[in-house]
Amino acid sequence: MEHDPRLINLKPMLGFLYLLIVYALTGVHGSIHDYKNEAFKPRYNSFFFHGGSEGLHASRVQEQDENNPLNGKSFIRFDSIIFRRSKEAAEKQHEMQQSTGLVEAVIVEVKDRDKIGGAYLHSDAICCTPVLAKDGSCKVGEVIIRQDPDNPGWPRRIQTSFEGTNEEANMGLQTVEINRTGMYYLYFMYCDPQLKGTTVSGRTVWRNPDGYLPGKMAPLVTFYSLMSLAYFFLGLFWFLRFVRYWTDIIQLHYHITAVIGLGMCEMAFWYYEYTNFDATGRRPMGITLWAVTCSAIKKTVSRLLLLVVSMGFGVMRPTLGGLTAKVLLLGTIYFVASEGLELVEHLGNINDFAGKTRLFLVLPVALLDACFILWIFSSLSKTLEKLQVRRSMAKLELYRKFTNALAIAVLVSVAWIGYELYFNASDQLGELWRKSWMISAFWTLLAYLLLVVICVLFAPSNNPTRYAYSDETGDDEEGLSLTGTGSKLGGDMATILERKDRKASIPGDTVFGLVEDLEENKRE
Repeated sequence: MEHDPRLINLKPMLGFLYLLIVYALTGVHGSIHDYKNEAFKPRYNSFFFHGGSEGLHASRVQEQDENNPLNGKSFIRFDSIIFRRSKEAAEKQHEMQQSTGLVEAVIVEVKDRDKIGGAYLHSDAICCTPVLAKDGSCKVGEVIIRQDPDNPGWPRRIQTSFEGTNEEANMGLQTVEINRTGMYYLYFMYCDPQLKGTTVSGRTVWRNPDGYLPGKMAPLVTFYSLMSLAYFFLGLFWFLRFVRYWTDIIQLHYHITAVIGLGMCEMAFWYYEYTNFDATGRRPMGITLWAVTCSAIKKTVSRLLLLVVSMGFGVMRPTLGGLTAKVLLLGTIYFVASEGLELVEHLGNINDFAGKTRLFLVLPVALLDACFILWIFSSLSKTLEKLQVRRSMAKLELYRKFTNALAIAVLVSVAWIGYELYFNASDQLGELWRKSWMISAFWTLLAYLLLVVICVLFAPSNNPTRYAYSDETGDDEEGLSLTGTGSKLGGDMATILERKDRKASIPGDTVFGLVEDLEENKRE
């Protein structure tokens, strides 16, 4: 169920490239919107409750199918809507009166929002007053609605009245067919001050011509199916290389294999979850839980992979030594925080978590992403320096390509975040709903492309010495020139120089780089 105040959310850059940027977004949680004694809120001279908003495509004109009457139909259906007013308000009425309070359900396409209220009467009122009713343009006690001449009957108004001293009013089953594509908003409103404290319960069902999936999410079904195929082909490529050069496999290859496998599972789960959502109108709890958990694990493992690659694991060092516990601790904390946030986003109702509460769930993930960023780039810088000192030219070239790929990803990510900020600032009411799916899809695609880069650079081969770790005395492809006359030192002296250089650089190091060096010194 969606509610109108935009919720604060943080958008990931990708894997390790998260930037702490707060967006005003509206969540999408289902085509069946449940209301549980939701209270109306005051606005101007009316009280309203935002019942939901979704992008809907127009119904397709076709012959009625007796076996599937909903096929090709787009509609909003009101199911068991009950309004409850306070006992005090009910007791003030006369038992014999037929109508003692009016509640209206107003459905408006976002581009027609100016037709709600008295703007065309030069008034900021939402409800009709005796002064405004003098010329017959509205009725006292009703919401002011100016009909669209190009679309008769819209914006749509459905009225429900309390009778006598009854505390409840049943709206009954109502179905509104959608014949024009657009973003639609539903509001329950009343103008009678005596109805203050009224609540609404029940549900509304929103359906597009092909299923219950909201219009802004429908393209993601195709996207996740294509991404599933993309991960499959990447996995096939990796498997063939893995089998062909299995005698030269290093531990890093198993980490990459795990990320590819998790990516395949994540895309398959999300595709299955969205297709079920489209068929039933609700997010299947079990499938969604599996998809969320798989996604959180994959995000965590992806960040850890980038971190250990940047540290030179399998290339500069056979193990992480004393850093292993710290890396695993950061990964565990990130998984817990990410899992909690994902569960709230995909399984919780938006109205259950206010903006401030949601911010507390997002901040830990953002801070942990910042830790990953700092540690990854600090480690990558040190790895490049070590390779340059050792004159390991093949490995240095490999890591330069890796660094260039990350730099390109950063530039693209920053540019896309700028576009997202512009998109959200210029689309507060969701009028660009048919393009909004690209926002989340972009990060999934960028994560996949970075994984492809890693797979290509670190693919198994019959020449593992070009990047695999070996004893430092034999690891140098070239000697290290000390003077312009061409004097060179062997691998042992290069290692000594590297240690001296590292000790000299300790005062200017970052926190993570310092810890990394100290741990490595302990091993040595």
